Amino acid sequence: MTGQQEWAGQREPAGQRELAGRVALVAGATRGAGRAMAVELGRAGALVYVTGRTTRERVSEVGRPTETIEQTAELVTAAGGTGIAVPTDHLDPAQVKALTERIDREQGRLDVLVNSLWGGDRLIEFDTRLWDLDLEKGLRMFRLGIDTHVITGHYALPLLIRQPGGLVVEVTDGTAAFNRTYRENLCFDLTKNAPHRIAFGLAAELKEHGGTAVSLTPGFLRSEEMLDHFGVTEETWRDAVAQEPHFAIAESPALIARGVRALAADPAKERWSGQSLSSGQLAKEYDYTDTDGSRPDCFAYFEDVVFGGKDATADAYR
Repeated sequence: MTGQQEWAGQREPAGQRELAGRVALVAGATRGAGRAMAVELGRAGALVYVTGRTTRERVSEVGRPTETIEQTAELVTAAGGTGIAVPTDHLDPAQVKALTERIDREQGRLDVLVNSLWGGDRLIEFDTRLWDLDLEKGLRMFRLGIDTHVITGHYALPLLIRQPGGLVVEVTDGTAAFNRTYRENLCFDLTKNAPHRIAFGLAAELKEHGGTAVSLTPGFLRSEEMLDHFGVTEETWRDAVAQEPHFAIAESPALIARGVRALAADPAKERWSGQSLSSGQLAKEYDYTDTDGSRPDCFAYFEDVVFGGKDATADAYR
């Protein structure tokens, strides 16, 4: 294992497995934040169903065959939980229905639903006006980043509301405040704002059932794809700062993963329901750090320095 997978293999002491007996579904757990969140829930003792389209036998349109849901499930189990890989295309209602029926049949409950479904980075055409966009790519973004979340919630939530205390995490890109700045592609902008409204609406619908729904975003994420883009590894990621100075505020997938774990274990998590949260915000609230011991606050850095013109370095926000 290399990079972010090194921390994935670490086990938690048995006495600290605060999510033992809980059942989670991380939809979109093939790589990146989704994989990290699944592993961290497993480290806390949860049984985690991990889904995605890339398996050892089949590669999704994202085209990254070395990252599979089977690997994620194995990492969950190695971390101290139980990982169960279920190949699922979350655009296919029949497959999602079968998935939730399986969870019901095998476990009879669902405590945490993480909607980390996306896979559309390759479709983004930044700085391109709507009339010049590739319309097929734009509409595909809606399918991958909005329809998948709605379809999954439709089938999974009846199982989650059977007992109070359920948590829904709608993963997106950018906080609601950050996304008031136009994201330079109308379809991408709409897609990444939708999870905020989904969480806001679900918070109202889950309230009578004692459930909590939030939207959650990482900061500048050192995902496998982003590291490859810059030609660096998790160990050498700072070399990319020469190409992209703002990468100095980048965070590993562990930061958002630790936030989801903290939320799932928090008996008072309902106070967050309906809100837009970030990994850096939760790190401060729950007093945890990234793998290097720092606590990067990407969105404060962008607000103050990038957009606000403050004379400061990224180190001041770590």
